[in-house]
Amino acid sequence: MAVDAEIELPTIEFRSSDLKRGTEGWNRLCKRVREACETFGCFDVVYKKISTKIREDAFELLKELVEVPVERKQKNTSPLPYHGWVGPCEQVSVLYEGFGVGDASNYDSVKSFAQLMWPNGHPRFTETIHTLTTQIEELNKLIWLMLTDSYGLREDSLKMNYTTLVRMMKYLAPPPGEYERGLFAHTDKPVSTLICEDKISGLEIEAWSNGRLKSVNHRVMMSGDKDRYSIAAFVIPNEGTIIKAPKELIDDQHPQLFKEFDFMDFFLYAFSDPAKHIDNGQLLYSYASLSPPVSH
Repeated sequence: MAVDAEIELPTIEFRSSDLKRGTEGWNRLCKRVREACETFGCFDVVYKKISTKIREDAFELLKELVEVPVERKQKNTSPLPYHGWVGPCEQVSVLYEGFGVGDASNYDSVKSFAQLMWPNGHPRFTETIHTLTTQIEELNKLIWLMLTDSYGLREDSLKMNYTTLVRMMKYLAPPPGEYERGLFAHTDKPVSTLICEDKISGLEIEAWSNGRLKSVNHRVMMSGDKDRYSIAAFVIPNEGTIIKAPKELIDDQHPQLFKEFDFMDFFLYAFSDPAKHIDNGQLLYSYASLSPPVSH
């Protein structure tokens, strides 16, 4: 994989000795996570509780998944954008293929997906993806807690009812000597995103933080002769969830940037025809920006 400009993201190791809340190590870790999110919008994290073995097993199963017949892949459908199977196409990328497993921390949801893809249901796939998703959710909650602590907020400031959408993706290597887009430039619309490759990376929360934490604009560019595989876990707030900044994050220096909004309304807007003409990184501002900003 290659990109137009190399940006070295911070790598943060979550040592077990630093994960006890209220300790000096915890406070130091909270500060690093917050700074990474404010500066870059994402970071790489080393977290040994998600084992190399479970990640290797998941990618082995992803390679099996992309080999199932197209007629089975087409059963992975959803009324929501990018929640089901997306095959190679000009609208997205001829190099990209992705599957969606909704509510993937629910064992029965993963089992239902596996039964669509394989006649025997593939119990090993179900067990592995469910376990990986559960562990990723634990990491996500840990990062959320670090952010709330770093801002001095109540623990429930970022609590919401949600499900985890897992997308399992393959990016084909381009023809020899060519350099092609594997996925268009975009910001992720869910509240937060954790991406599993050879390690876990990412976190993006913009509206909740009143613009302090950035949602990074990113894309995938492919070169070389190797296919790329990726598993991403997206936090999808339940229908009816209202996104709003805690009052503690709004003051004279940080006036309120966004109106309160229903997450699902914004998500659907982001994939609507009117939104196609708006720069991806500006969608949140076009939808929910307060003009002029107001302070509380």
